[in-house]
Amino acid sequence: MLERLNQAMEYIERHLDQDIEVAELARIAATSEYHLRRMFSALAGMPLSEYVRRRRLTVAGAEVLARRDTLLEIAVRYGYGSGEAFARAFRAVHGTGPGEARRTGAALSSQPRMAFRLTVEGSSSMRYRIVAKPDFTVVGLKARVPLVHSGQNGAIVDFVRGIDPRTLERLEKLSDQEPHGIVAVCDDLDPSRADGTELDYYQGVITSMAAPEGTTALAVPAGAWAVFTTSGPAPQAIQDLWRDVFTEWFPSNPYRSRTGPEILRVRPSPDGTEADAELWLPVEPERG
Repeated sequence: MLERLNQAMEYIERHLDQDIEVAELARIAATSEYHLRRMFSALAGMPLSEYVRRRRLTVAGAEVLARRDTLLEIAVRYGYGSGEAFARAFRAVHGTGPGEARRTGAALSSQPRMAFRLTVEGSSSMRYRIVAKPDFTVVGLKARVPLVHSGQNGAIVDFVRGIDPRTLERLEKLSDQEPHGIVAVCDDLDPSRADGTELDYYQGVITSMAAPEGTTALAVPAGAWAVFTTSGPAPQAIQDLWRDVFTEWFPSNPYRSRTGPEILRVRPSPDGTEADAELWLPVEPERG
């Protein structure tokens, strides 16, 4: 998987002055667009689209300083329809406009080329199982919240605190299959998975029963799920699990993520500082 991903990175470098379709990158990487975006974001720490933009503006910055072409020629070469749009994007990355950079020879920022490799630590193993589930329904309360990669998600904390405990007790009685009990469900994430983009967040249960009045239902089709478990400090152990799944497990196993909700079952310690967690991710076999 990593070798193919690096081939896709080489393709990006050769086509910075052309349109780059994620579908073509996914074809080179022999995976789906959905999984490529998720894999890249986890490995690189930024969305794929942001990396391409930064690489384009890094190369464009060098051409601005070289003074061989006009600023408009450089702007058009790298996909900007006007000098103003190019100047805005250039300033966002470099902290100065292209005209000023050319006049003063200002120092510019540089996004290095990326290549990926798998580092094997060998200090711990990841516990997982593959589960085939028939159709099921998520039933619970729903909110639209921002995605937060590090630290507590304040919007989710406020949403959950605002739920009447009696409502959760009634919901928990509907739980009739794995993962049992109250779960957190994330769905309809932005493909870029950039920090601050929005997603649907459910606090509810996995059930085959009808949704009671005042709740929201999310129908989930049958499919395979990879189930990961962890224990440790909250929320760090859970966030580390998400990271390790995409940076270690997926590159080492013949599966890729597929479209679908992501389910997290957390059982905190009495003082809330530690937690046992079970993460359910929709997967499918990786095609050769």
